[in-house]
Amino acid sequence: MVPTTESESRKLLGRLRDTMAEDAAGQARLDNITHLTADSMKTEVCSIYLFRDEDTLELCSTEGLKPEAVHQTRMRLGEGLVGRVAKTGSIVNAADAPSEKGFRYMPETGEEIYSSFLGVPIQRLGETLGVLVVQSKQARQFTADETYALEVVAMVLAEMTELGAFVGEGAALSARHQHQVVLRGTTGQEGTAEGHVWLHEPRVVVTNPIADDPQRELVRLHEAIEELRIGVDRMLEGASGGDSEQLQVLEAYRMFANSKGWMRRMEEDIDRGLSAEAAVEKEQSTARSRMAQVTDGYLRERLHDLDDLSNRLLRLLSGQGRETGAELPADPILVARNIGPAELLDYGRALKGVVLEEGSVGSHAAIVARALAIPLVIHAGRITTEALNGDHIMVDGDQGIVHLRPDDTVVTAFRDKMAMQAEAQKRYASIRDKPAETQCGKRIALMMNAGLMADLPSLAGSGAEGVGLFRTELQFLIRNKMPRRSELSALYARVLDAAQGQRVVFRTLDIGSDKVLPYMKPNDEPNPALGWRAIRVGLDKPGVMRMQLQALLRAAQGRPLSVMFPFVAQYEEFRAARAEMDKALAREVKLGHALPSRMEIGAMLETPSLAYAPKQFFEEVEFLSIGGNDLKQFFFAADRENERVRRRYDTLNVSFLTFLEQIIRRCEETGTNLSFCGEDAGRPVEALCLAAIGIRTLSMRPASIGPVKHLLRRSDLGEVKTVIEEARDRGEESVRGAVMDYLRSA
Repeated sequence: MVPTTESESRKLLGRLRDTMAEDAAGQARLDNITHLTADSMKTEVCSIYLFRDEDTLELCSTEGLKPEAVHQTRMRLGEGLVGRVAKTGSIVNAADAPSEKGFRYMPETGEEIYSSFLGVPIQRLGETLGVLVVQSKQARQFTADETYALEVVAMVLAEMTELGAFVGEGAALSARHQHQVVLRGTTGQEGTAEGHVWLHEPRVVVTNPIADDPQRELVRLHEAIEELRIGVDRMLEGASGGDSEQLQVLEAYRMFANSKGWMRRMEEDIDRGLSAEAAVEKEQSTARSRMAQVTDGYLRERLHDLDDLSNRLLRLLSGQGRETGAELPADPILVARNIGPAELLDYGRALKGVVLEEGSVGSHAAIVARALAIPLVIHAGRITTEALNGDHIMVDGDQGIVHLRPDDTVVTAFRDKMAMQAEAQKRYASIRDKPAETQCGKRIALMMNAGLMADLPSLAGSGAEGVGLFRTELQFLIRNKMPRRSELSALYARVLDAAQGQRVVFRTLDIGSDKVLPYMKPNDEPNPALGWRAIRVGLDKPGVMRMQLQALLRAAQGRPLSVMFPFVAQYEEFRAARAEMDKALAREVKLGHALPSRMEIGAMLETPSLAYAPKQFFEEVEFLSIGGNDLKQFFFAADRENERVRRRYDTLNVSFLTFLEQIIRRCEETGTNLSFCGEDAGRPVEALCLAAIGIRTLSMRPASIGPVKHLLRRSDLGEVKTVIEEARDRGEESVRGAVMDYLRSA
């Protein structure tokens, strides 16, 4: 009798629970499970394949295949039908397995006599841990009920794996969350840090995947769902009359919380023997698996909503709230799927680093991490499922690598690197108050980037000569409503006070792309980086721009003021923005307010089109700042979020340097002050080359000023320019190799 009925399914799960409770070695438990499942499903074969490493599956237990194949048979992710299930996270149900595309025959297992094949992924919260397979000699399709029953067994297997049920003497697996893991992500903010994991969202662990009393579990589920719905309704009441976008999100929450399909599927899982917590997590794992395959941004957001609701429901059922009793370690490295700017600021400078599964290099979190000068790695897949509170962790923001529970060899090498960096910082401190003057007598102004009042103490300590870019959008991003003009004016005044007379360049609101205000309705754009953002938003919503310009003028309190407009693509946009400033000035005169003693109005050159603007633009604009990050991605048509393409293109590429030289010449012709702002300004070799081709002001993160100044003071720009020109004459694609050879020999 195959377990097609709820009672049969419960019997099988009950036997599995008994197996889990036995005082047996891990391998014995696995073997019991394959035996019980094959017996209950009335199939000749049941096998469990688990990941040995990131890309390799291993046969860990079998009933029916040759026992000597256990721990010997391995396959790559995507290889054979088992590999296909693991790679896609989808079920394979084949009546004639050998004729299926991608079938791989493994002679050591003796499986050639079995025709039918049913494989389901062993998943937990979207992470595939392995594959559960049943096979039989009879050529037939497995029924929907049989497939469902095997999925339930796979879900229990996933929970038992998480709980370490298969670890011990004769174990099939090493203990989870104990071995070292290396995760490769993307650099969000450079720097290195060592510390211990602090999970922003503590993981709920389901300790009771199998239940005795389905009726009691159904009551528990319904009570928790009702509490969840009441909570969502309260949130909606609290947000009523507020921002429409926030209301839409909460309405989506309410829709999911009241979804009959969601409830029905969980009730069916409970009827088959799962506990209420396990039923919720089974649905959550399915949603996470779908999320990984969805490319549509709106659908991904909705699946995120469902995922968040599932977490809330699990906390209600298990009693495992956010307050777990764990204490923030002395050296916390924050680990999260994603995090908002306000939440990150709440942690403040207590954090040593941040690791995110999602995020982007231009996201709110990345901006705050840069402002706090803490290393950030984004796109670190699986970090929230791999890490536990208190785990030892090392973050290499320079390389975008995370070492979780590192071994002694990695620890030693990493600490050596940090010690070398600390030693270098001591050397840089000795030249902090000296100018960045080269061996050939050229003086380069080194400025710092900032975005928070917390940045300003770095101005004196870093040796910066001023603030070349103050990002004003952070004050808008961390609030849930538009800040008032008086609030902004007070903040900008404090920034100028802290600068103590040194130049501060305020960039007007740069939102859009991946920086969306929580109280402004986002646009569904196919390519936000090329869409409605920065100056385009300001010109379309002049009320917001005028309010910010008035706040800046009042903050100056008779002092000099420098303002620049972001993402200007053509002369007309600058003229329109400048006209708004003229209106703001006229209004201040009418109101009798003091005007700045000196005004500088500039623009960021982040699009190639602006380099070809009419001469009148270069004559009218008082200064230009090359926004290197955006300009490079548009010049090479390479998304800086995309690891597959962004590393192909070098700042020291001859074509890019030639383009920059053209901008420099146009600025020299009109006497327009020019600076370079971005990540490359803070990289010593790139900074040296930018100075060699004629850029005399560089703006960077505070920690980069010492290394850049150190190299500039030891270099002759004339010699570097010659090296660049000779490499170009030889037809080299990039001058990096030639410059590095020169520096080594010099």
